[in-house]
Amino acid sequence: MDDSGTPAEEPTTDGEAAGDPAHPEEDPLALRIEQLILGAGRQYTPFQAARAADVPMELAARFWRAMGFADIGQAKALTETDVIALRRLAGLVEAGLLSEAMAVQVARSTGQTTARLAEWQIDSFLEGLTEPPEPGMTRTEVAYPLVELLLPELQEFLVYVWRRQLAAATGRVVQAADDEEMVDRRLAVAFADLVGFTRLTRRLEEEELGELVEAFETTAADLVAAHGGRLIKTLGDEVLYVADDAGTAAEIGLRLIETLANDATMPELRVGMALGTVTTRMGDVFGNTVNLASRLTSIAPKDAVLVDGALRAELVAAGEAPESEKETDAGASYRFALRPLYQRPVRGLGVIEPWLLTRRPSGS
Repeated sequence: MDDSGTPAEEPTTDGEAAGDPAHPEEDPLALRIEQLILGAGRQYTPFQAARAADVPMELAARFWRAMGFADIGQAKALTETDVIALRRLAGLVEAGLLSEAMAVQVARSTGQTTARLAEWQIDSFLEGLTEPPEPGMTRTEVAYPLVELLLPELQEFLVYVWRRQLAAATGRVVQAADDEEMVDRRLAVAFADLVGFTRLTRRLEEEELGELVEAFETTAADLVAAHGGRLIKTLGDEVLYVADDAGTAAEIGLRLIETLANDATMPELRVGMALGTVTTRMGDVFGNTVNLASRLTSIAPKDAVLVDGALRAELVAAGEAPESEKETDAGASYRFALRPLYQRPVRGLGVIEPWLLTRRPSGS
């Protein structure tokens, strides 16, 4: 307010006055669906929402952009739930529970993860369920009652899965040997890559290609989870996963090869993995170990798994593989076999010696 008690004017963008009704009318039913999902109607501009939350506009804008929301100028498009969320996030900073930089990271990681989830649910889930059952009905008309029924159930399920994942991640951190290990950890890192995917994109129809990618990602995600690994990300024709030990990573890699080999619709697969220290940030992994795993994948033969010397050494030390194929130990029971391949220079990583990982025949 100014000295007379009159509310101060909000800042405006070029060519757009606050409250300017020049924007085209939106579909009333689409707005009803938005209000149903958000739990409140539009009533604030960004400036008004920041002021209502008692948060500086600059910080509010940083939070919204981190969450993946577009700049909307001074359009009145924000709701009471936006104000509450903004106040809650800023409150964590004020209470000293999070630094401002960490709060922005929380906003970014949450926004990126849920954005992908929302896109998948609309593209692959709701789209199929909202096919108009009668001529003349629009998809939007079908969507409203469906969203009304599904929203509370999906919300509860999302919170449940998040809590389970948070419990698992917290357990790993608590068991870390020291504080440094919580950020820089020793992990087995693996890439699995479909062979000839670029050629497939030219040969297959878009729908067929989409189904193939979805089948590959689903198979990989299920196998990684079932055998104790963690899926870091999927890149269409490639997945990246990690495991706490070499044996788990090796088992997953071989099972991926074996499973896809039994599916005539799938191309061949190649897998590369390395063991070493990685840096973890926002659910992703970085560092030379990740780069080495990627390089090993690019040179792996079709339907084969290549590993680096460190991962091979851990398999041997754990009794999962013999020191050499000439080793004869009648009492030993090995899961894996390892064969050295020719050493080769890899740009940025020096000379490496790949090892071909296979499953050892039972009883040998």
